[in-house]
Amino acid sequence: MNLKALIHSTKGALLFGALSLGAQAPGTPTPAPAATPAPAADQTPAPATSPTWSVGLLDFSGYLDGYYSYNSNRPGNAANGQTNDLYNFNDKTDQFNLSAAKFTINHDPDPIGVHVDLLFGRTNTLIHSSSEQSTANYLEQAFLSAKPPKSHGAELDFGQFVTSAGAEVIEAKDNWNYSRSLLFAWAIPYYHFGLRTSLPVTKTWTAGVQVVNGWNNITDNNGGVTVGVTSLLTKPKYIWALNYYTGPENYATQKGYRNLIDTVLTLTPNPKFSAYINYDYGQNKIDAANQGKENATAEASPHWQGVAFAAKGQATAKSALVGRFEYFDDNQGFSTGTRQELKEFTATYEYKWLSGLLTRGEYRRDWSDQKFFHKGDSNMVDAQSTVTLAFIAFFGPKR
Repeated sequence: MNLKALIHSTKGALLFGALSLGAQAPGTPTPAPAATPAPAADQTPAPATSPTWSVGLLDFSGYLDGYYSYNSNRPGNAANGQTNDLYNFNDKTDQFNLSAAKFTINHDPDPIGVHVDLLFGRTNTLIHSSSEQSTANYLEQAFLSAKPPKSHGAELDFGQFVTSAGAEVIEAKDNWNYSRSLLFAWAIPYYHFGLRTSLPVTKTWTAGVQVVNGWNNITDNNGGVTVGVTSLLTKPKYIWALNYYTGPENYATQKGYRNLIDTVLTLTPNPKFSAYINYDYGQNKIDAANQGKENATAEASPHWQGVAFAAKGQATAKSALVGRFEYFDDNQGFSTGTRQELKEFTATYEYKWLSGLLTRGEYRRDWSDQKFFHKGDSNMVDAQSTVTLAFIAFFGPKR
């Protein structure tokens, strides 16, 4: 199979579909989904539902996520900090580690609501840059919501919230696989700060607009805003999400926009089988070495793109099997730091011991056309294989 040809064919089909979706006539609006889950979680097929503790008008919930990882390359601490290259959140290898501990406070808008996610562990360290840790450290989300009466389900949120892009989310329990995909780690942002809206246009189609400071920041450094347009079509047998972000993302200049097209098609033909395809295309028109220059060349306008396929089969009431394959092209090394083409395959087994406790065992293989992966303390090779065992507990009685 020619993966590059598949990428271009997929991109053309999805853009044609987007035009068709935009041409639909509006129907009778229905109430929007509750504000508790972020938009990206709505796009993730069959998330695990976390029960809540409730006191008055406030709901409380949380989870713990820990794991042990083994990497056959045995990267040393002197090489890369003893981590699985390209991984997010469960990157520490040959050791036990706390990926995340989270505590959530939520009140759905009626008409005013509030949502706060406190986050600790390796996940918190990786989603916040060193410059942001003074303002956003330990916060995954913190936003106010408004759903005015007689607004036909329209909702407005202000604050810090996770991105709408991607087939996966920050919380491992709400994903099919335990490790995050290459697209989640390297193609899209984690969160934004600003305004977002959602409006049920028809009974099955919800659209929204976001005006935010940029990618993964509370304060901006260039005086410009990023605009996001979101779309979610929900049918009984499939869900189609389409998102577009554009805005200046180069340091201290508004010249040169970063653009991202993200789409996820999730298929649910029956209760025991689901599948999705996720495609991302991004471009940063002027890199740091050429910012502000009017004659920036194509070499100074890197792009990245990738596609991921995943399938989940429910083997029994308590166990499931998941497979994921993806291809990622970082044509100028803007995302990963190296110009390379990457492939990844992951096989995950999940077992739910009881309500609120699950285990995942996972094998993953990453390989590149470059010697990108650390081996031992000093060698570099073109592939790595890992085995991971994870335990996730989420708690609280239902309201």
